[in-house]
Amino acid sequence: MFNFTPLLGAQSTSPACQSLLEFEGGVKVLIDLGWDTTFDVAQLESLEKHVPTLSVILLTHATAAHLAAFAHCCKHIPLFTQIPIYATTPVISLGRTLLQDIYSSTPLASSIIPSTSLSEASYSYATLTSHADLKILLQPPTSEEISQYFALINPLKYSQPHQPLPSPFSPPLNGLIITAYNAGHTLGGTIWHIQHGMESVVYAVDWNQVRENVFTGAAWLGTSSSGGAEVIEQLRKPTALICSTKGVEQTASAGGRIKRDELLLDMIRTTITRGGTVLIPTDSSARALELAYVLEHAWQREASSSDQTVLSTARLYFASMNAGATMRYASSMIEWMDENVVRDFEAEAAKSGNNNKQHWRMDSTQMRRDQDNSRPTGRDSTPGDMFEFRFMKLLERRSQVDKILSRKTSKVILASDTSLTWGFSRAALQRLAADSANLVILTERSVFANDSMPEDEQELGQILLKWYAEKRDGVAIETGSGGQTLEQAYTDNRLLRFVDTYRQPLEGKELVVYQQYLATKRQLQTTLQSGSDAMLESAADAIDETSSTSSSSEESDPEHQGKALNMSAALAQARNKMSGNKEVTGVNVLLRQPGVYDYDVRGKKGRDAIFPYVTKRRRLDNFGEFIRPEDYLRAEERDDVDGQDMRDTNGEKQPGLGQKRKWKDTSLPSPHGRRQSVGLKKRRKVGEPDQRLVNGTREQNGTDNMDIESSDASDSETEESLIGPAKISYKDSSIQANLRIAYVDFAGLHDQRSLSMLIPLIQPRKIVLVGGSKSETSWLAEECRQKLRARPASSDEATMNDVFTPVNGETVSASMDTNAWTVKLSDALVRRLRWQDVKGLGVVTLMGRLGVSKPIEQLEADVLRRKRQRIVKDEEDASKLEDLQAVTKPVPELPPILDVIPPSMQAATRSVAQPLHVGDLRLADLRKILQSTGHSAEFRGEGTLLIDDLIAVRKSTTGQIEIESGGVRLSDVIARDKEESFLAVRRRIYEGLAIILGG
Repeated sequence: MFNFTPLLGAQSTSPACQSLLEFEGGVKVLIDLGWDTTFDVAQLESLEKHVPTLSVILLTHATAAHLAAFAHCCKHIPLFTQIPIYATTPVISLGRTLLQDIYSSTPLASSIIPSTSLSEASYSYATLTSHADLKILLQPPTSEEISQYFALINPLKYSQPHQPLPSPFSPPLNGLIITAYNAGHTLGGTIWHIQHGMESVVYAVDWNQVRENVFTGAAWLGTSSSGGAEVIEQLRKPTALICSTKGVEQTASAGGRIKRDELLLDMIRTTITRGGTVLIPTDSSARALELAYVLEHAWQREASSSDQTVLSTARLYFASMNAGATMRYASSMIEWMDENVVRDFEAEAAKSGNNNKQHWRMDSTQMRRDQDNSRPTGRDSTPGDMFEFRFMKLLERRSQVDKILSRKTSKVILASDTSLTWGFSRAALQRLAADSANLVILTERSVFANDSMPEDEQELGQILLKWYAEKRDGVAIETGSGGQTLEQAYTDNRLLRFVDTYRQPLEGKELVVYQQYLATKRQLQTTLQSGSDAMLESAADAIDETSSTSSSSEESDPEHQGKALNMSAALAQARNKMSGNKEVTGVNVLLRQPGVYDYDVRGKKGRDAIFPYVTKRRRLDNFGEFIRPEDYLRAEERDDVDGQDMRDTNGEKQPGLGQKRKWKDTSLPSPHGRRQSVGLKKRRKVGEPDQRLVNGTREQNGTDNMDIESSDASDSETEESLIGPAKISYKDSSIQANLRIAYVDFAGLHDQRSLSMLIPLIQPRKIVLVGGSKSETSWLAEECRQKLRARPASSDEATMNDVFTPVNGETVSASMDTNAWTVKLSDALVRRLRWQDVKGLGVVTLMGRLGVSKPIEQLEADVLRRKRQRIVKDEEDASKLEDLQAVTKPVPELPPILDVIPPSMQAATRSVAQPLHVGDLRLADLRKILQSTGHSAEFRGEGTLLIDDLIAVRKSTTGQIEIESGGVRLSDVIARDKEESFLAVRRRIYEGLAIILGG
């Protein structure tokens, strides 16, 4: 059984993606935690209902559309942090910087508390005169909390199968295996292969088959060096393929990646020639690496030229709150990038090693002269890591961006975010929109807003894309260096509306409403968590005491489904417990209600007469008791784990959110343990790092050498984030836009050509389409049906049932169509079975003659005889036999029996059966086995194992094992006989497989 339910992103204008996969036995897998720029908590209601029944969570990309709601769920949804989460290392690192950037840039990320929740939790809410306009914000997670949440994610590597651990409230996973494959599009982007029983599901959302400068292509056809023309065996012929439909209506641009990069640089050159500024909105972590790499290398190529070039007259910037941390993480993950990047990194490292032999220093006068001439300075001229740029300067504060924009020189600014609703790109657009010489280059074609939606309610990115598509005010057409046509749409004084958001502290009755809401929520969560833990432990103990044998998975599934409560039911139960008295809750009041230490046991019986005690059940698996690795760290390791101090150095327990503080304790702890006043806007001291970046992001490269980035007191800025209870306020402003708009596709998504080529090669049995607009989904569904109709033995009706296009909240069944028969094995056949072990599974082949076990008349006679023996006890009851024969019910037919083939038929059947090899042999395991037996085995090339310098063993992308003998030298023959080596290798290969022989 396999059911699929899209929670967000199916046939909608929202780019957010959330998907729920349910397998047999109640196993539920949640993939992605996307959120759009509205940060509306109403979009997470469906997700919150499924949290108490989730088994595993998987993340695919480090973009807002795939994990923007991760920190919110960890902080505000109970039980969420107890669910195991899996992702690749780049997704963990870059996702951390992305969420820190989002929460530092916009107060909307904190999410507005719904008015219904305020009215239910606070009795003072109705007394407010303007409660309809009251928009109280939830407390956002701090940078330290975001780092702690991402430390909970289990890192995985590509192409390594893994059996995840289930959540505490999940049923057994029954051999669930997850495997991550490269998806392209972003660094560490993942195509998930999920195997559960006979169901093989491939989840491929937002992938790119084309190689880019930084990112490799998707792993459909294997690695780039293999050059395969077939889909790899692990991803071929899945039960269900879940694919996104974003960008399927677009065709690949002529010239590929090289022409795309030239088009971007030509537009930048034309704008710099006019004396304008170029703004390129992008995300702050994933796709920004590709753009930054292209621009930096373009500046380096022109700087090496002896002539004065156009790009050398302009400065290059990357503006993001976490730009330094993002580039540091990228420099440490070179092995996840394209092979060309790895070779460039090795070349730069070798060159850097030679240059470091000659140390030299520059004084401040020479450094300032280099800055004025736009040449690399001091430390920048020494190549270090790949993403420690020489020309691109990193801007991590709003004051730096404002000073850059105030200069009347040409510049190129790469800023976050793509949507232009938050980040430095929004502030830069406000300053640049009025000048007709400036240009904004859009790099991702997001989903257009509905025509019925007013333009003032759309995102700025959608509005600019719509203006570019309309080209109502004319187009500026120029010719690039490579003969390409450069199209730039005019805006011609069109009104561009900005709605800025600010945090304001709560005062008076508003603060009372928030405190009441917060206290009620904390009490409900505390009661819910304590009650659920006690319920799980007591239920486990009761099962151990009352049952001596374990039930099958089929019997436990309804039992688990009945115990799994959704969040609304659990909250209602918590409210009932809070409102009950001592007589209702019994002696458990000593455990469930804080502050209660007395209970009258006089006249009580049973468990109410003794002090309650719940024995915590130890969790065990096949390897023994679960342990916490952090409990066994050495002292030097305990100080810093994933950038977080694991010890409580100050020895003080900080008050949590909503808890009371002492009267004199009117301050909140800072990230360094010092206390600071609530709501005061303090300036950072000289040399003090930016506390918004928990990982200690340092100013890097040009930001250290420029006067605008120097950290002195006159340049420091006030903290934008307001600590404490706050509400959101809006400020409207309008600007007459005169800048030009251009579009260059840097989205890095699949197109029509990739889908048309790969879908016939993948050969999925069923296809589920999500992650796109309604028109894109309809187009791709029709295209897939045409591809599936070309398959042999396929009908139109079956093809219609093999392509699913669900909407948000709709559940579709994409299980594998199988036919099952039930037969009974005879005792003689069972005694002849020879079981073989393949990775813990028993495999056997059967060959017999199928026949009827017993005639129906004989079965009826046997049943009648047994009933006669039970009913007739003496001769007086003999008269009841006639009535019994009259009312005897017909006996149901028994399944057919499979018996041993008679000797007369064995000769005819033996020639039909063919040997069959079952299993999956890994060359790495074969290498260890041969080395342990005295053979020499080394890997040579891609997928080739050379044994004793004589035998070559290869494994193709289809899983076939090939053994080949090479030329023999005299010394090799003396050392080891060629024939013996070949037979030994073949014997070891056969030992790793189950050879099922016919007959």
